[in-house]
Amino acid sequence: MVLDNVRSMNNIGSVFRTADAFRIEKIYLCGITATPPHRDIHKTALGAENSVDWEYMEETLDCVKHLRDEGYAVYSVEQAEGSEMLQDFKADGRKTAVVFGNEIDGVAQEVVDASDGCLEIPQYGTKHSLNVSVTAGIVMWDLFSKIKK
Repeated sequence: MVLDNVRSMNNIGSVFRTADAFRIEKIYLCGITATPPHRDIHKTALGAENSVDWEYMEETLDCVKHLRDEGYAVYSVEQAEGSEMLQDFKADGRKTAVVFGNEIDGVAQEVVDASDGCLEIPQYGTKHSLNVSVTAGIVMWDLFSKIKK
């Protein structure tokens, strides 16, 4: 998992906690995304910041390049032209990394452009937006359930 400039430490902590539940290999914290230890991250992570491996990288684009060099397929979770609906996504057998963006601006365009594609959660309400930690939970569950089949 990659967090691209996520502002809220509560969201970061929630992502850690959900990542622990699905045994996510690692979380990359990029840009302005805060890093543990911090009491506001711990408040929602409840210790998961200690059980999930993480690494800070200043530039999200460098992180995406690193992951692709390591053989990962990298998908940005973003509403974009050509996005694949999450329920239709089928992994191609490579390890998969997903990028989640800033609460206001989403995933940076340069990161979207460097990704193998975009995944989108279908939404039918009027807001067409979900909290980043909720989005991460939905995506983690979906990918986890597909891998375990």
